[in-house]
This record gives sequence, structure tokens and C-alpha cells, in this order.
Amino acid sequence: MSGQAIQAVVIGTSAGAVQALSAILPPLPADYPLPVLVVVHVPPDRRNALTELFQTRCAMTVREAEDKEPLQPGVIYFAPPDYHLLVETPELLALSTDEPVLHSRPSIDVLFESAADAFGETLVGIILTGANQDGADGLKAIGQAGGVVVVEDPVNAAAAAMPEAALAAWPGARTMSLEEIGGYLRSLGNKR
Repeated sequence: MSGQAIQAVVIGTSAGAVQALSAILPPLPADYPLPVLVVVHVPPDRRNALTELFQTRCAMTVREAEDKEPLQPGVIYFAPPDYHLLVETPELLALSTDEPVLHSRPSIDVLFESAADAFGETLVGIILTGANQDGADGLKAIGQAGGVVVVEDPVNAAAAAMPEAALAAWPGARTMSLEEIGGYLRSLGNKR
């Protein structure tokens, strides 16, 4: 990775998501200088309670992403149920109802691949616990674009399949515990 400052963080998770995200998002300060985009597999016919849950737990602003919404630092954006979340440009989000990827809409791969195109080496991609392979191709795209690639240690993950698939796709990923991921994210805020 070059010396360019990180501009955004993308996170993908599924089974075990609430516990994993609860370990890393609430400690981030209200003035965190980066946007954080999160895809969690949520059933399409259900309201996404994650936004409300994390609004009460986080110092950062937490909201569900909207189509054509400007991307702002200090905000955690959750993908809405039944929509893919994309980074259209480094300044703009988009939503899509394109076909599910690996049976998932929102898809982690769709977010990660679009963010890799938009941010390149100034992106951090993180795969947490999950029970399928969504995110592996997207994480590889971030690695190929020169971004920072982080995977929750499968040994400690609630569901190891997603971290294992991500490591198989990008063996050079940094493997960290949730505590280490949280510390790493906080350190990014201190470097700006």
C-alpha cells in the first residue's frame, strides 16, 4: 500500500454479525474521520433493526444508506434490506435491485467491488463472521486494487465459513481478532 491516507472502510458480515459489529463499531468516536459502510445479510421481507440497534450503541452517526446519498465521514451506513449498496464515486452512494449474488441482496461482493473501483488503495475492507462465501471475491478485488484487506480470525469467529473463504481468495489478508480489528480502526482515525 502507498502512503496515501485511508478514505473509507467497508465491512461485510452475516451469521453472528450483531456480536461482531458490537465489538468494533461502538468504540469509534463521534468525530471518526472516515465513512464506514456495512453489509449484513438481512432477509428481504424484514425491516432492518440493525440501524436502530447501533444508533443506540454508537457515538458515530448511524443510518440506512439511501440511493444517491453523498458519502460523509463520521457516518456508519448500513445497506437496506433487499438492496445492493454500491459506491458510485468516492463521494456518492447508490442502491440497486440487481439480481442477488450468492443468494444475497445486499451482497458484500457488490459493495466491496464497487468500493475497490472508487477508492483503490485508500480503502480498508473487512470480512467478519458469516456462514457463506459472500465477500471473498470482493475482498480479493480490494486487495488487487492495493487496499488494506482484513479478515476476522476464523478460529474465533462465530461462523468461520465467510472468513475462511475470504482467506482462501486473498491469502495475504491480515488476520485479526475482533479486539485487534477494533484497535486498528481506531488507529486509522488517529492518523489523520
